[in-house]
Amino acid sequence: MDNFTRIYSIIIGLAIVAGLFFWASSGPQPRVGELDSILAADPIVSDFPYRFRVWGFDNGVVTLSSPRSPAFPAIKFLPIIHPELADKAQDDPAMIAAQQELIDHQKRAQQLMLAQPDVARVDWELDTAWLAQQGANLQGL
Repeated sequence: MDNFTRIYSIIIGLAIVAGLFFWASSGPQPRVGELDSILAADPIVSDFPYRFRVWGFDNGVVTLSSPRSPAFPAIKFLPIIHPELADKAQDDPAMIAAQQELIDHQKRAQQLMLAQPDVARVDWELDTAWLAQQGANLQGL
């Protein structure tokens, strides 16, 4: 093997090792999967039409997916899972009941996470991918 080929092979080998190291260190965290399994196994949380998911875990902070946010309020989300609410006003009893159902399930997901000894806080992040799959208008977010 000539000198150029040997140096080239070493550089390619180092690049592959560095790539594998980066891939392994940035891969999914096992704790994220464990926490997500807790949500999926809970009969109350899993009964809701939207599946709350653990997106991250860092220094005691769990990031959970959410179908609503200040930018995408519950009144826009609820008709997606309950089409019969599409023309209801925010103060309609059916809409109020659906909002309470969402609150109850979201609180339950949060409580399950905070019950874990290594979890200190829960942050919420809008699930724009799920909303887009459901045909929600996300312009302006």
